[in-house]
Amino acid sequence: MSAASALELRDVRAAYGTINVLRGVDLAVPYGSLVALLGPNGGGKSTALRVIAGQLPTTGGDVFVAGRRVNGAAPDELARRGVCLIPEGKGIFPNLTVRENLWMATHSGTSLMEIEEIAYARFPQLGQRRRQLAGRLSGGEQQMLAMARALATNPSLLLLDELSMGLAPIVVEQLYEIVAQVANEGVSILVVEQFARAVLGIVDWVGIMLRGRISNFGAPAAMEAELSTAYLGE
Repeated sequence: MSAASALELRDVRAAYGTINVLRGVDLAVPYGSLVALLGPNGGGKSTALRVIAGQLPTTGGDVFVAGRRVNGAAPDELARRGVCLIPEGKGIFPNLTVRENLWMATHSGTSLMEIEEIAYARFPQLGQRRRQLAGRLSGGEQQMLAMARALATNPSLLLLDELSMGLAPIVVEQLYEIVAQVANEGVSILVVEQFARAVLGIVDWVGIMLRGRISNFGAPAAMEAELSTAYLGE
């Protein structure tokens, strides 16, 4: 385990029943870096995030967070270690207001006043809609709310699953600008994304995931041609 890694997967395997999905994944996320897992649907990207967040057990290999092996750790234990997953579909409470959704993050020990101050400074639109039901926000605003709530827990390792799903390109660009800012503040981030162009301009490292393995890993410039011609057809 590298001392410079916030997260490391070693030969990680996982399955849904008898269907093997991860077939030996090796990955490292250096502290304070922004790493993207890219590739077509069905390659195992979201499954890898679920394993890291403790939502799916491994069938082989090891997961390390901040140098400590965490195989079998429950999601709440990993959350206390600073691991935070924003799942595909945002994971907000649609029948609660924006403010009530943020209140759900006070379990981390931060007051609602502090959470709101930070959230509305980063996402001014949420401040304008603090009394609105979350289910009535636009898709982009719902994703902003999910991010605001996640960041309120002061994560050390942030996992983002398909942030761009169902959103207009200009909204996706705005969201990823904020993700880059968060990484610059020292949070280690692993983002899963199907659309490479959404993240290639902001990430430090790229892993290409295909058929349950990471087939290649490197700097964005080195990976762009391979992604475009071999996997995404762009």
